[in-house]
Amino acid sequence: MVQAIPQPSSLPADSYVALGLATCYRQQEGETEEIQVFEPVPSAYLEAVFKGVATSYSAIYGTSLGQALALDVSGFPADKVAVAQPCLDFEERLLAAARTYQTRPQAIDLLPLGTLRDDINFSVEKKRVLNGQRKVSLADNVKQHKYTHEVL
Repeated sequence: MVQAIPQPSSLPADSYVALGLATCYRQQEGETEEIQVFEPVPSAYLEAVFKGVATSYSAIYGTSLGQALALDVSGFPADKVAVAQPCLDFEERLLAAARTYQTRPQAIDLLPLGTLRDDINFSVEKKRVLNGQRKVSLADNVKQHKYTHEVL
C-alpha cells in the first residue's frame, strides 16, 4: 500500500473553515454506542444544511484554519466538547474543507467567523455508523436476463 506524505498547506492560518459537532455511532461487540465527533464541514454541505436538509450535526461553528488545527473548540458548549473527539483524517479533511471556502466565499456569509449555529435540522433518524461492515450475500446479486452473455 502506498502512503501519501502529508504536504504543507498553502492556506494561511486565518483561512475560514466551518467545524461541525456530529452525532455518530460506533459498533462494538454487537452494541451500538453514540459518540460525538468534530468534523470539518465543506461549503456545499453548509449551504445544504442551512436550507433545511436533515443532518447529524447538532451545531456548526465558523472558525479559522489555525484554530481548528489546534482543536480550539471554545466556540462550542463546554458540556458537548468534553465528550467529543476529532474525526478520522481530521487534518486532511480540514484542509480540504477550507479550500472549498476559498472557491465559494459566499458560503462564509451563512456562518460568519466566530458564530455558532445550532438552529439546524438535527436528526439521527439515519444513523451514521462509523465502523459498520457490510455483509455481502447471494441475495445481493443482480438478476440478469438469460441472454446477457450470448451473442444474438
